[in-house]
Amino acid sequence: MLYPKKNPVAKWIFKAYVKWLVGKEFHEYIYNPIGVDRHRSILLIANHFSFWDGLVLFCLNQKLFKKKFHVMILQETAQKLGALRYGGAFSVDKNSRSMLQSLDYAAQLLADPANLVLMFPQGKLFSNFVGRVKFEKGIIKLIEKAGDNCQVVFAATFIQYLKHKKPTVTVYLKNEPGNFAGDSIDALQNSYQQHYEQAKQQHTEIDIK
Repeated sequence: MLYPKKNPVAKWIFKAYVKWLVGKEFHEYIYNPIGVDRHRSILLIANHFSFWDGLVLFCLNQKLFKKKFHVMILQETAQKLGALRYGGAFSVDKNSRSMLQSLDYAAQLLADPANLVLMFPQGKLFSNFVGRVKFEKGIIKLIEKAGDNCQVVFAATFIQYLKHKKPTVTVYLKNEPGNFAGDSIDALQNSYQQHYEQAKQQHTEIDIK
């Protein structure tokens, strides 16, 4: 397992670069503000469709949640793009026993209310407009380990060009009343699916002026 890098200067540079890059590449960044419990950590659960997902949500954390950002990424991605570890990335190897180590580390992070942990439970990239979002089981194991320490927030992100040369990114957020501890993976997945479908429907009804 690869842990986040802690060099404060490199972290500051990474933060500034990502903010500049996302601002440069997108015409507009839209999200719906939601309330969160400042005394609990956040487990941010999101769909995964592009290189931009983690960077967009990294910026969202700076804009809205203002917590210490962490994201679980694949081992091969962490090895190839080591700079992501300055932004709070840590690795998971789904085909190794070290996966439990990664889940334990994520649960430890969620024990601190100052932290946010982003996860993409689909496990790999899918189309931005896929009909059904299917989760791998690691996410429910993490929730069981974290218990009541964290609050679950759903994020459904969509990118669309509309009439502009640069795309607009829209993040639809929902703060779940419970954190699904003790529930099945199906309960978590179905709840996210409902949010995802509502977000997608709302996105297709955007009024282009």
